[in-house]
Amino acid sequence: MYFTKKHGKEGRSIESGKLELLKQVAAGIAAQFGSSCEVVVHDLSRHADHTIVAIENGHVTGRKVGDGASYVVIEQLATNDPQPRDHLCYLTKTPDGKILKSSTIYIRNSKGKVSGILAINYDISRLLMVDDALHDLVSTGDQPQPEPERIVNVNDLLEELIQQSVSLVGKPAALMNKEDKVKAIRFLNENGAFLITKSGDKIAKYFGISKYTLYSYIDTKQQEGK
Repeated sequence: MYFTKKHGKEGRSIESGKLELLKQVAAGIAAQFGSSCEVVVHDLSRHADHTIVAIENGHVTGRKVGDGASYVVIEQLATNDPQPRDHLCYLTKTPDGKILKSSTIYIRNSKGKVSGILAINYDISRLLMVDDALHDLVSTGDQPQPEPERIVNVNDLLEELIQQSVSLVGKPAALMNKEDKVKAIRFLNENGAFLITKSGDKIAKYFGISKYTLYSYIDTKQQEGK
């Protein structure tokens, strides 16, 4: 993993007392808002494949304790941003088409390090159906709505990042030259793809190169940065 040295997890763990408090808060929020409200606690000291340490109403996204990170968690693990801003009241979308109203709250430990994430995902799909029915009666003009972000599991996230890298280059992998592949792989590295278990094998196979070549492209970028 090429993020180990650059984005070490020392000092990131959630203290046990705070973790128990977060679990209690998660259960309280879920009970208050009902079965459509999923509340997730991510521990950033864990591997990206297993960051979920508590979840209420996991049926909303089909996740459970021990499952891996969503994109927002991967992003924090990759950048190790010391002062991330909470992302509140934005839309997300599950693979089966549910629209969720989501909030992401960053949790810091006693050392001030971002050690966890409390995520709230409220399924508003049925409410949107009511809203659509009333829209023609109350609307005075159409306003563009933002495209919901997708909530995906780790394996689907890697596939999505690979497709984004291909779109960035603008040609399929089979037609890419060395420069194209370097560009695509650097995009994947900068967006946390190599935090995912066995991602190197899958990415190398996808672009038709060896793992040695794959990591040499990353090393070249790191040397240029120095």
